[in-house]
Amino acid sequence: MEFLNDRRSRLVLAGGALALVAGIGIAAALISGGKGEKAPPPPASQGGLVVETGTADDGRLDPARPLRCYVAGQYVGEVTLADCAKRNGVATGALDVGVDEAGNLAAADQAGTMLTPLPPVEEAQVEVPTAPPAAPAPAVTPAPAGACWRYADGGWRKLPADMTLNACVQSLFAGRCERSGGATYGRWMQQTLRLVPGRVEVSGDNRSFRALASQAENCSISPVG
Repeated sequence: MEFLNDRRSRLVLAGGALALVAGIGIAAALISGGKGEKAPPPPASQGGLVVETGTADDGRLDPARPLRCYVAGQYVGEVTLADCAKRNGVATGALDVGVDEAGNLAAADQAGTMLTPLPPVEEAQVEVPTAPPAAPAPAVTPAPAGACWRYADGGWRKLPADMTLNACVQSLFAGRCERSGGATYGRWMQQTLRLVPGRVEVSGDNRSFRALASQAENCSISPVG
């Protein structure tokens, strides 16, 4: 009986040792097999999530990029924004830049009739003569005379002779009534003149206008000065 008991004890110990060895072998096989596998890609890369980044300058218009340019509603080709503004006779910032019917970027004078044209180029070259030495003032000081300009068809045209402000206003606007929402422009020396319904306005900075003279229903202009 002791012999059997000893034999059974040895079998139990041997079986336990074999089970332990087998467990260690299985664990080692699982560990070594997992080392060669790659981690699965993140879920966002398998469809659905796309992130695009850009700089804050992406929406700015390149001044050297050609745009479809319109002058008086007519297509004149693809030019730069500055060239298109020059052809329209306005400042670059005053152009209406958007997408045309073909889906292309376009620039045109579409901001309305109140769009103020730039002063004539020739005006910047005129030098104001130095005032002569002071002399006794006459009883009546004559009104100063200067160049008078008319703006029409996208350009400036200088009237033949220098004239007073009143003469310039009368020459440019007398007998002409402007329709509602419209404006007609002129220049006298360094001031911009503008005819709108019912009055003539003047601006010294080409931006801020004030009333200069009223206009009657028969399109006559009240004297200036």
